[in-house]
Amino acid sequence: MTKKRRTRFAPSPTGYMHIGNLRSALYTWLISKSQGGDFILRIEDTDQERLVEGAVQVIYDTLEMCGLDHDEGPDVGGPCGPYIQSQRLDHYRPYAEKLIKDGKAYPCFCSKERLESLAEGSDGQKSYGYDRHCRNIDPAEAQKRIEAGEPYVIRQKMPLEGETTFHDLVYGDITVKNEELEDQILIKADGYPTYNFANVIDDHEMGITHVVRGSEYLSSAPKYNLLYEALGFEIPEYVHLPLILGTDGKKLSKRHGATSFQDLVKEGYLVDAIVNYIAFLGWSPGSDTRELFTLEELRQVFNEQNISHSPAVFDYQKLDWYNAHYLQELEPEVFQAWLEPKTDAFFGDQYYNLPVLAEVLQTRVNNYQDLPEMLAFFKEVNPYDLALFSNKKQKLTPELSAEILQTIKSGLEALPEFTREQVHTLLMGLGPEHGWKTGQVMAPVRWALSGQTVTPGGGTELIMILGKEESLNRIDHALTLLSSQA
Repeated sequence: MTKKRRTRFAPSPTGYMHIGNLRSALYTWLISKSQGGDFILRIEDTDQERLVEGAVQVIYDTLEMCGLDHDEGPDVGGPCGPYIQSQRLDHYRPYAEKLIKDGKAYPCFCSKERLESLAEGSDGQKSYGYDRHCRNIDPAEAQKRIEAGEPYVIRQKMPLEGETTFHDLVYGDITVKNEELEDQILIKADGYPTYNFANVIDDHEMGITHVVRGSEYLSSAPKYNLLYEALGFEIPEYVHLPLILGTDGKKLSKRHGATSFQDLVKEGYLVDAIVNYIAFLGWSPGSDTRELFTLEELRQVFNEQNISHSPAVFDYQKLDWYNAHYLQELEPEVFQAWLEPKTDAFFGDQYYNLPVLAEVLQTRVNNYQDLPEMLAFFKEVNPYDLALFSNKKQKLTPELSAEILQTIKSGLEALPEFTREQVHTLLMGLGPEHGWKTGQVMAPVRWALSGQTVTPGGGTELIMILGKEESLNRIDHALTLLSSQA
């Protein structure tokens, strides 16, 4: 009978949720949930110096927003708690002391200064780290030094010869020489377990079957395996994920732009778009050529065998493509809610027609960063570039532009009701009535209202967004300038 899958996401509460961490959470969730397994959240806070206030809540909020529900965790409980490492400190030392008793670990009394001198390599000899200075201290002597209050750490005795091989579901079999493995610290001088040691103990006690983490931890896997073996624990399956790089081929960092989930949301990226995109950062659905998947669809098709070992590239243009799709799929009122905070901040207390603006932008915008350029037309047009009102291709002269604008002004003032339908009918009817082409009518009104040759939406939309009074004011302003040049 196949053992039920149990995976865990074990972040450190040290700040915002980096894209790499979120991808790890997503893949960990999918590896479990695609097979009907359990997904556990564990908070690894043993590195007390790096803790950031409020970061645990950020983890909770991010997982909830992304739909990555956990079956066990600090906030929901479970049979393997507590799920916060700092609340599990009494779990670790007994295992370390048993390893000492079994001759598989030892207390190390080396000072910080001595260890730093080793790192300098002053003897000129090749070293793989700690020189095992305390490895063969007589146990009785070690006990006396401990009882005398001498500071110490607990190190594991690593094999001095041979090789250690482990299998990874993405990278296959990997072998390292044991002589390259340092006698790793299990318990630090402050009594806290190291990251590696706490992970092994917690994963064992929580029944974790698949350990999912970044490929930067590949070199640590042999240490984990030797620790599992020393403790007599069953070794879990390993799934190491490829690196995430920027488009310049370097590891993704702040220099590439927003790299945290929270920052991307602030920039106007929808959660569904982010989740869909990061699912493809190192994974593909095999023969299925689709790129657009809901989380539930991802759960149904996900297979860890399709995770690539090649680095993934985080491309903001590709993320924009995903976001544009998801924005276009929103119900109009939902898109308005997405848009409103930014347009309110842009327009201030000026009047604008949000529903029309939202309709115009929904098929054009990728994220919040696009909005300043798209909304530039709303700012007061001063001064005009009067060259706009001349166009040989459209046979437009300043005089004809002025005539068209004056006709539009009179038509707007005479409208019985200021509605989109009536404005559109007015503009569309001027050409047949006066012998003008549609382009000749629309170009001057766009220039008068925006001062630009390209705007989101045409004359009707601009008039409706700006409102009747502001539209007439801008047309008057353009007419005044045109008359001064006559």
